Amino acid sequence: MYVRSFSLRDFRSWRAVSVDLTPGATVFVGRNGHGKTNLLEALGYLSTLSSHRVSSDAPLLRAGTTRAFAGALVVNNGRELGIDIEINDGRQNRARINQSPARRPRELLGILRTVLFAPEDLSLVRGDPGDRRRFLDELLTTRFPRLSGVRADYDKVLRQRSALLKTAGGALRRGSRSSDGASALATLDVWDGHLAAHGAELLAARISLLHELAPHVAEAYRAIAPESRPASLHYRSSLGDALPPEFADPARPPIPDDREFLETVFLHRLAEVRSREIERGVCLVGPHRDDLELMLGSEPAKGYASHGESWSFALALRLGAFALLRADGTDPVLMLDDVFAELDRRRRAALAEVAAGAEQVLITAAVPEDVPGELRGARFPVHVEDGPDGRTSVLGSVQRETDPSADPVPGEVG
Repeated sequence: MYVRSFSLRDFRSWRAVSVDLTPGATVFVGRNGHGKTNLLEALGYLSTLSSHRVSSDAPLLRAGTTRAFAGALVVNNGRELGIDIEINDGRQNRARINQSPARRPRELLGILRTVLFAPEDLSLVRGDPGDRRRFLDELLTTRFPRLSGVRADYDKVLRQRSALLKTAGGALRRGSRSSDGASALATLDVWDGHLAAHGAELLAARISLLHELAPHVAEAYRAIAPESRPASLHYRSSLGDALPPEFADPARPPIPDDREFLETVFLHRLAEVRSREIERGVCLVGPHRDDLELMLGSEPAKGYASHGESWSFALALRLGAFALLRADGTDPVLMLDDVFAELDRRRRAALAEVAAGAEQVLITAAVPEDVPGELRGARFPVHVEDGPDGRTSVLGSVQRETDPSADPVPGEVG
């Protein structure tokens, strides 16, 4: 899989840009703050419908505009598909596939598969559980786009159930002693059923993914940091001890997809914590409370890993995801956002070895010398210009790099 071309309009710092790409390595070179990361962010958005840098769409729009556009021509096993999305301020986003309107943006999922490694990935090791849940769920929906609907359904039910716990707390505490309490409890029972059904499906998918992903991550970490403790993954569920150990531990034999069992356990756990949920007004059980535990030996990486070990684990997670997607039969587009300058020689070499074998790798760097020699292919300089509508990013003409010391060729594309 590779991106033959892509274009942006009013996306972040880019007023308009259009660029043709080829398989192999492409490097975008420019100073920090000049907009090169925004290019990879846009392609990542087309792949996952989210940004690796912000949680909402508003920052993606160029200052003073109300909509942004990103589009790409994707080649997969000789078949070309055009995808694009209009990101709107305050209105629903609109997507198209081969110029035909999609019913909903999530129909784009799975067409462009990407793996992006960026400095922000340290949060996978050191950050909150939400960062690790997002990592799992984005990989899930890349492999199985229909699960984006399951996530959306779960999130919708969670919002409704949380709103009931907050707004009807008094009635719920009165319970069946009053008519409004009995009505609120009946409504909560309905939401419990929906939450357990959607949550069980999402949980089963996450655990199945974990069993497939864990060996790839362990192997990648071993290659990057052979002197370190072995890396492993475990799933910590808010369902607690009600789940058998094999559900959370990929080192044990794979489990069957038993969503009915998980749904039953989910409902039982909701019954156990109901009084606490009513008292606190929050949902205490469900995939939104779970965590992916990253272990080094017998200790959690968070709080115990050194800076180098944290970088190694973050890199191993991305390389593990790349290997898993490749095992599905298609190389994803590998995107490396200004990371080589952050890595020591061993980690640079390990990453470069994987990247050199990818069908397409897109790289950003502050200077060409940051990029290993085997990845110095086509190079685009990126700079900024001041114009009547503010400061915008500009892409220079492509240079086929044969001499790493050669100066970039000026000129705007798009």
